[in-house]
Amino acid sequence: MLGIGELTLVLLVIVVVLSIKRVPDLVRSAGKAARILKSEKRALKEQDPDTDGGPHRPSPRVIRGETAERDTP
Repeated sequence: MLGIGELTLVLLVIVVVLSIKRVPDLVRSAGKAARILKSEKRALKEQDPDTDGGPHRPSPRVIRGETAERDTP
């Protein structure tokens, strides 16, 4: 008769043997997800260069004008 320890070991071996077929698919999908995240991050940086504070930051606009005094009652 099998005890708890032997039964656990047999179930663990069965799970490992059945999951070996799926490991390459899992690794492949994880790689695709990483590439997608990397390309999206790059696209966001190209779309909005002000957020990274890099050399692509535009110079501030200077608007010349006059100061006006306010009439207070």
